[in-house]
Amino acid sequence: DLALRYKEGEEIDLKELLAIDNVFKDAKGGEKASEKLIKDIFGSDDIETVADRILKKGEIHLTTEQKRQMLEEKRKAVVALIAKNAINPQTRTPHPPTRIENAMNEAKVNIELYKSAQRQVDVVLKAIRPILPISFESIKMAIKIPSQYAGASRALLHGFGKTEKEEWGSGGELMMLMVIPAGLQDELYNKLNNATHGEAQIKILR
Repeated sequence: DLALRYKEGEEIDLKELLAIDNVFKDAKGGEKASEKLIKDIFGSDDIETVADRILKKGEIHLTTEQKRQMLEEKRKAVVALIAKNAINPQTRTPHPPTRIENAMNEAKVNIELYKSAQRQVDVVLKAIRPILPISFESIKMAIKIPSQYAGASRALLHGFGKTEKEEWGSGGELMMLMVIPAGLQDELYNKLNNATHGEAQIKILR
């Protein structure tokens, strides 16, 4: 798992990833590669330099079941990223993950195992746009929360996006100006209404 995450570009400490600080000519037979051979092939005998090259340029051998499971997880991650950030520009409403996944199936989108979900979003969007009206947008909203719910609601809201302005009223009410990914609009409404028993005031600023 660490090797795959490293290959995708995630920052992983190679000391955590490597089982042993050696390069083998024949791993099964326990035959180590000579320093000369390592330098000839990699231009360096520094173990981290060599490991980085092998991991990024080489192949990670996985079982069929591992590949299937990892591809499924990667596909779900791509869908989640698109659902979080995208809306239907015609209705200004978010697309449910199921609708995005169905469009991907119809477009016969292939997810790449060794590429991060983030790096595949643009390719997937290009493939499904002929099927699904979709765009990545942010929305700005003004939010007012009664004093009795302000503390808990403030912590909740900070997880949704960027806070541009925050003020406290004389009666303890909280007023916030936020920019969030458009696809999170419904989730924010639901969680904030639950947290404030429907007493929060939300206004979309165009």
